[in-house]
Amino acid sequence: MALRFTLRQLEYLVAVGEYGSVTEAAERVNVSAPSVSAAISQLEKEFGITLFVRRHAHGLSLTQAGHTFVEQARQILGEAAKLNALSNELTGQIRGPLHVACLVTFAQAVIPALRRAFSDEYPDVDFFQYERDQARILEGLRMARFDIALSYDLDIPADIAFHELAVLPPYAVLHEDHPLADRSAVTIEDLAPHPMILLDLPHSSAYFLSLFREAGLTPQIVERTRDMSVMRAMVANRFGYSIANIRPVSTYALDGGKLSFVPLTGNLRPMRMGILSMGGASPALTVRRFIDFCGEKIGDMVMDLPVSAARPKDQKGSS
Repeated sequence: MALRFTLRQLEYLVAVGEYGSVTEAAERVNVSAPSVSAAISQLEKEFGITLFVRRHAHGLSLTQAGHTFVEQARQILGEAAKLNALSNELTGQIRGPLHVACLVTFAQAVIPALRRAFSDEYPDVDFFQYERDQARILEGLRMARFDIALSYDLDIPADIAFHELAVLPPYAVLHEDHPLADRSAVTIEDLAPHPMILLDLPHSSAYFLSLFREAGLTPQIVERTRDMSVMRAMVANRFGYSIANIRPVSTYALDGGKLSFVPLTGNLRPMRMGILSMGGASPALTVRRFIDFCGEKIGDMVMDLPVSAARPKDQKGSS
């Protein structure tokens, strides 16, 4: 019996169903928006049903039939993925799709070099990367949009496993003429009276604020941003200091402003970088190899950054 659909069409359908937007779905599956729209139209024409209600300026909403269709499509894609994984297990080959999410705050410092090294060693792996905040990473893992994710130990729920790779203490981001910029180290007490630019991402901001709360202090927040590059540029232009846990090699913001990075001292909880995955899941061979690869490479990568990290005392996963 000839199939009336392709797995690619089903992949596009599920993505649109999850995101409610052709543009966001196209970004998720790394194709053009017209390709996604064409696939949806072809499915609707082939099966003679309306899968989505198109609402101008409000995206696409699934019809009742669309909900049922998407659920079945998701199951078919899951079985197809299992078949791919089984073939790799039987042949011992590292190949096929690999969907990796990375926390947006350190993606630019880690994921390009990591992907390049992995792709060079395993050219038959189709690597898909996604830069997301912590909330969207957790959601994506639960929805099976991502195989695994690189992130921090920020409010990890019980159903998510965390495998520690590196320990990253906090540091202050200061403009070059800040009165604290020439110090070898600063404390939270030193920073508290000065204006602060808060990196305001889900879970991340709670961590930064906890550093002050645990010291009985309140930061003087004058601006908030969800973009790491904007935060650095605001600091470089003397609007305030900020706090981060991983930094680029360059000491300049994107607009050319000079920055100073000073370690924070005191009894402060560091961030722990590691791998997130669904707890209790049995990862496919390609995913297991990437996890091992991260264990081999990540420690060396972050240890080479100007503000050094510490290696974890053990490498066992936790949840």
